[in-house]
Amino acid sequence: MKIRARGMRQNRGIRTTVAALAAVAGVAAAAVPAVAATAPASGTPRFLEPAELPPHPTSPWYAGPVTAGQPDPLPVCVGDALPSITTHRDYWTEYDTNAQQITVVERSEQRAKNFAALLRKDLAGCAKKLMQQDPDITATQKYYGRLNVEEGADVYGIHTASAWGSSDIGLFSVGRDGTTVTVVRWGQMGNFQHAQVADFKATTVTAVNKLY
Repeated sequence: MKIRARGMRQNRGIRTTVAALAAVAGVAAAAVPAVAATAPASGTPRFLEPAELPPHPTSPWYAGPVTAGQPDPLPVCVGDALPSITTHRDYWTEYDTNAQQITVVERSEQRAKNFAALLRKDLAGCAKKLMQQDPDITATQKYYGRLNVEEGADVYGIHTASAWGSSDIGLFSVGRDGTTVTVVRWGQMGNFQHAQVADFKATTVTAVNKLY
């Protein structure tokens, strides 16, 4: 499926990349502790550090640099809405679990409010859209509620199962602080029983709180 190949199947695609990345990161991590991101310039939104992600039972988290531009591949559900002014940071473990934070700074608070609403709309209709685009996919989703942080954050879960046997679970959140909108995505193989919802909510609160 076109979207799945760029989104939920990112778990599968990322596992290939992670094998190489984790090998390098593992060597570095063995010698040097995880390095914090460079302190941002004043007024520049900050990103999550690896230790602030939902804890993995058997692996540390690793992180790439904060990168200007849209992620490649685009994340499922929210990718089509991302503008060119997007910045993002990728995170991974030594296994299939991976994550991403995506941030957009709009020109006005109203534009940011509208953009956050668009992302929430895309997430609310994501499972239906995935199945329309690929009949071999069964997708279900849950809404985990709104978090009281800054201008608010909403949390969603999406599970996809394929006719060939794969099963992926993803958690998404959309939060806003003034003119800035941030999306946090977490994914791994599994189903809703494997979703670390409470931990992900805590990560989302941290992500929105630390933007500025």
